[in-house]
Amino acid sequence: MAFRDYITFGPATLVAAAFIGPGTVVTASLAGAEFGYDLLWALLFAVAATMVLQEMAARIGVVTGQGLGESLRSLVVHPLGRPAFITVVLAAVVVGNSAFQGGNLTGAALGADALAADIPLLHHVQETTQVNLWAILVGLIAIAVLWSGHYKRIERVLVVLVLLMSLAFLTTFVVSRPDLSSLMAGLVRPSIPAGGALTMMALIGTTVVPYALFLHASSASKRWPRVAGESPGPAVGAARRDVLVSIPLGGLVTLAIVSTAASAFFGQTASIEGAADLAQSLNPVFGSAATYLMALGLLAAGVSSSVTAPLASAYALSGVLGWSADMRSWRFRLTWLTIIVIGMLLASLGVRPVTLILFAQVANGILLPLITAFLLLAVNRSELGQYANSRWQNLLGGLVFVVACGLGGRSIWLALWAG
Repeated sequence: MAFRDYITFGPATLVAAAFIGPGTVVTASLAGAEFGYDLLWALLFAVAATMVLQEMAARIGVVTGQGLGESLRSLVVHPLGRPAFITVVLAAVVVGNSAFQGGNLTGAALGADALAADIPLLHHVQETTQVNLWAILVGLIAIAVLWSGHYKRIERVLVVLVLLMSLAFLTTFVVSRPDLSSLMAGLVRPSIPAGGALTMMALIGTTVVPYALFLHASSASKRWPRVAGESPGPAVGAARRDVLVSIPLGGLVTLAIVSTAASAFFGQTASIEGAADLAQSLNPVFGSAATYLMALGLLAAGVSSSVTAPLASAYALSGVLGWSADMRSWRFRLTWLTIIVIGMLLASLGVRPVTLILFAQVANGILLPLITAFLLLAVNRSELGQYANSRWQNLLGGLVFVVACGLGGRSIWLALWAG
């Protein structure tokens, strides 16, 4: 097998694009600024857990030729259980992503604004306009990308965005000259510094996300369509190599953000509140190049998440409701278009959809362990034959399920009592 066959960028790259959004950039920036390298072990665990779950989701998509939503629909047959399950998926994936889409577009707009800060005309237009023009522009770009209805074209766009943000954040990481000995210690020595428990859970929760499982299974089924009479073995192997390349790359990007923030702010009096502050504050520390690279990474992260979140929602809703997953069908397009438009309205008007976000946190808290449990059931079905889970895969999946329950409880607690 040629070397290039091992370096596969496919549907798993969409997952990396999904979890490296503005929310992850903010969480990673705050983790590094407040706790240095101490929480990197949690990120390492999150990446490993994501690889375990996403490999199962991709295997279901390749072997069955269906998305995760379709597989779950066939599992949940109880007349009372199915409406309840559909309601949770609708709340967490569709309504939740509508709220978070505003954050995706806002994050992309912050990156674009930082890049255009030295262009007087653009800066003046943005400052004198009542709406966030960058957010509208990014939303229109997301619509243009998805409207093509061509999976391979969308995948190529997202691969480019992931590689662009990887280059930007990793170069910033090198420029920031991190303490490599502290970095390695943070990766292999689990510890929770005082006040770091919620940040640790947030770092894991922004990486292990339920809607990415729907996105991956459906994308894998389209990337490697099932041909009658042919063994899915080669496609399963390709999907696994894709996971082994793309998910760790996404984790490496998050590690770079944590480390950059740790290098610039940990142990100092200066503080940051988000990724945009980090981008602006890098200038006096590491020069203008680092500022522009961080802003470019934030822009790419926002744009990629603005495409993947609506796409995942359309796949999930189509699957659980039994609709066609054809990317050019009107229901499929209406789903992602609605989410993007809601996000554009929220971001362009500067509205913080607090109620929707709290609602989405509760729904996600319920959905993550639920989807993990159903994923384990789906990947052990006899229909998968030799591609069903092994004992070790079930053991790893069970461990992730336990963590998912903890993450779910944390999300619900924060939304209902701390929020």
